[in-house]
Amino acid sequence: MKSTDTKKITLFALTWPIFVEILLHMLMGNADTLMLSQYSDHSVAAVGVANQILSVVIVMFGFVAAGASILVAQYLGAKQEIDAAKISMTSISLNLIFSLAISLVLFLMSSFILELMDLPPELMDEASVYMNIVGGFMFIQALIMTISAILRSYGYTKDTMYVTIGMNVLNVIGNYLFIFGPFGFPALGVEGVAYSTIISRFIGFIIITIVLIYRSEKKLPLKSFYHYERTHVTDLLKIGIPSAGEQLSYNTSQMIITYFVAQLGTVAITTKVYVQNLMMFILLFSNAIGQGTQILIGYMIGEGNLDSAYQRCIKSLKISIIISTITAVIFYAFHASLLGIFTDDPSIIEQGGLLLLVTVILEPGRAFNLVVISSLRAAGDVKFPVLLGILSMWGISVTFAWFFGIFLGLGLLGIWIGFIADEWLRGMLMLQRWRSKVWIKKAFVN
Repeated sequence: MKSTDTKKITLFALTWPIFVEILLHMLMGNADTLMLSQYSDHSVAAVGVANQILSVVIVMFGFVAAGASILVAQYLGAKQEIDAAKISMTSISLNLIFSLAISLVLFLMSSFILELMDLPPELMDEASVYMNIVGGFMFIQALIMTISAILRSYGYTKDTMYVTIGMNVLNVIGNYLFIFGPFGFPALGVEGVAYSTIISRFIGFIIITIVLIYRSEKKLPLKSFYHYERTHVTDLLKIGIPSAGEQLSYNTSQMIITYFVAQLGTVAITTKVYVQNLMMFILLFSNAIGQGTQILIGYMIGEGNLDSAYQRCIKSLKISIIISTITAVIFYAFHASLLGIFTDDPSIIEQGGLLLLVTVILEPGRAFNLVVISSLRAAGDVKFPVLLGILSMWGISVTFAWFFGIFLGLGLLGIWIGFIADEWLRGMLMLQRWRSKVWIKKAFVN
């Protein structure tokens, strides 16, 4: 890969393309939801539950990509470009092998997995079709994630943004053709959304691979694709597994909470899907700032510039809290219009409005976790966020969601109380960890 002058890269330069890229990924999911909502609310609920399961799988793929992103940034900061390139190729190879195995399991066992979620019978057929098709080709998404993480760590955040734009355009066109069946195309509904998803991802994978080859000036260390260096694999796993573990714990806990919501009925599932689709836009800023901060702190750790790394996290956190709070207030103020984009069911709009109101309390807490956890990972402090995350997500989020939502009968409001308690407790403890500066001794590149 071409060498990057890390000292000239700013948070804004890294973050705005990441912001656009994440926004477009969200729009792709929301395009599916919005276009399906014109077809059937039941279809929306079916795809929503299936995607809840697939999001856990994506996190599993992310453990190699996360490790590669942090190591490449640290190696570039330390001016060790050859090792950075080797890590890049090894990570692509490892994720290909792992994701092919997972994709096969999803293809063969999609119905069984959905049955474990206690899905309402009226949703099972469509959810199973979607899981079978999209799940069977999840290895394509794993490769896109890995290559994108590598390009971002080299500072090529615009390249991944452009590829995502193209994927979104293709996905929306495909949805239109295969959901509604114009121009003689078959009207396939949920099945059509699944086909559109995998086709747009496959084309995106081809393009981003070409970008990687171009940016590397065709000098990729291909030997590292099949001949692994032990230290590289070890470091990838040391960072990647705990990093993904925190996200895996979060998404798995969300699956259990979705199981609780399923007991409340199809309307509750649909309301949760619509509201969380909107919430994704609120946390978008914190997510992008967190990823940009992670890359910068990785560079600074590699350079040995620890004071700058410490201040970078604190500054990014303040920005994130302010923006996420303002955005949450705006979304609540216009909740009727925003939810009205998806549905005209008054019960869904009423419940959704209440959930967006309490989201104003939730989102600043989530900003702590998105920014500070990314900073801790970038510094090599990867085990603490996982251990604390598992304790809080399951001990607080899941437990409170059941207690308030199911046992006390507060429904979705009780579920959101669990979310708030988890995010704020974890966020405060993560900030305390960063301020302790324990992470200074945990960098992988010296």
